[in-house]
Amino acid sequence: MLRKFDYEKEPVVEIVNEIILDASRRGASDVHFDPQPTEMRVRIRIDGALLDYAEIPNTIKKNLVTRIKILAGMNITESRLPQDGAIKTTLKDTDLDLRVSSLPTNEGEKIVIRLLDYSMSLAGLETLGLSQKNLNKVLTMISAPNGIILVTGATGSGKSTTVYSVLNRLNREDTNIITVEDPIEMDITGINQVQTNSEIGLNFATALRSILRQDPNIIMIGEIRDTETAKIAVRASITGHLVLSTLHTNNALNTIERLLDMEVERYLLASALTGIISQKLARRLCEKCKEKRPTSQYEKDMFKRVLGEDINEVYTAEGCDYCGNGYKGRIAIHEVLLINQEIRDAISNNVKKENLRELVYKADVTSLLKDGLEKVRDGATSFEELIKLIELDDAIEDKRYGKLDLKSALELDEITSDDDDIIEI
Repeated sequence: MLRKFDYEKEPVVEIVNEIILDASRRGASDVHFDPQPTEMRVRIRIDGALLDYAEIPNTIKKNLVTRIKILAGMNITESRLPQDGAIKTTLKDTDLDLRVSSLPTNEGEKIVIRLLDYSMSLAGLETLGLSQKNLNKVLTMISAPNGIILVTGATGSGKSTTVYSVLNRLNREDTNIITVEDPIEMDITGINQVQTNSEIGLNFATALRSILRQDPNIIMIGEIRDTETAKIAVRASITGHLVLSTLHTNNALNTIERLLDMEVERYLLASALTGIISQKLARRLCEKCKEKRPTSQYEKDMFKRVLGEDINEVYTAEGCDYCGNGYKGRIAIHEVLLINQEIRDAISNNVKKENLRELVYKADVTSLLKDGLEKVRDGATSFEELIKLIELDDAIEDKRYGKLDLKSALELDEITSDDDDIIEI
C-alpha cells in the first residue's frame, strides 16, 4: 500500500521530513527518489529489498529535489553532474545521519539517501552474528601488533559495520589510530579521521604517506581501490603497523588473488596478511511467525555433507503483521581466514590456485556455505534466503549434469541420499 500525502496542502519541507522519518522508523537503509515520465517514484530499502513507498507528482518533483539538496549542502543550480552531500539533523527527537547522492538521468535527477545506523558498530563485535569459532579468530587477528586485516564483501554487505566495531574495540588511551576514509561514515571520539578530497589531490595514497609520519599504531583505510593504495597498505603493515581495510571480493581465496592482481609483491603479501573476514547479509527470519517444515531430500544431503548432521526440519518464512513478509532484520554470514605459515609459504612460492584453495579451506575455515547452513539449522535464516547468497559462488559438481548452482541443483528430483558419488562440494 503506497503512502499518500496531501500535495496540495502539505509543504514540501514537511513531506521530505516525513519520508525520511518514516523510513528511519521502519529500519530502512536507503531511500530512492526515482524520476519517471509521469511522476517521481519513492522506494525504501528494508532488509536488502527495495519496496515501493510513494508516488510524487511531477508538479512538485523539482521542489522536493531542491529541498533535499539544500539540506545536504549540495549545489542546487547544478543538475547535469553527480553530487554528494550529507545531512546531520534531529527530527522529532530522532537523530539522523544521512548521506545523499544525486545522479542526472534522462528523466531528471535521481536522489538516493542512505540512512546510517551506528547501533550495531557501537554494540560490539559480539553482536555481529559471528559464531564463537569465528569470533575467537577475529579477536586473535586484532590482537596482532602488525599486519593487514581485510574485511571483504559486496556493497551493502555490512563491511563498514564490522570495521567500525573493530576500531571501537581497539580504541584505547595508549593507541594512536588514524583512518583515511571516503566518506567518513561514523565519528569516533579518540580516533583521528581523515576525509579524502580528490579535487585537491588528497587521495588514499597521498594521505597514507603522511599518516605513516604521524606515529600511528593502527591505520584504517576505508577501501583499497587501486594498486598504489594496496602496495602502500601492505608495506605499512610490515613496518610495525596494524592496518585494517575493506575490499570488494567474495571470499578469502578471491581476496588473495585480487591483491596479487594489484601487483602486490608475493613475498610482501605473504608476510603482511594477517587475516580475512568475508561476509554477506541474509534476511533474518521473523521470530514471531517462522514455522518449521520438513527438509527436502537434497537439503538433507547438503546438511549431511557440509555439517555432518541429519537435519529433518528447518524454519521457513510465513509472514505476519509484525514483519510483513516473514523476515525482520538481517544477519551476517561469515568466512574468517586466519593466515597460517603454510598459507604464507604457498603465497610466496606461487602455488597453483587449486592447491591454494585446498590449503585455505583446510586451515580450519568455516566457509560461507557452512556458516550459512549453521544459521539455517539454528533458525536464524531460511534455506531459500541462503540460496540467493551462495548460488553464484559455491557451485556444485554433479558428474551427470556438470556444474550446477545450488538453486538448479535443488530442482533436480533425481538427486537423493543414495547417490553418494554425485555431489562434490
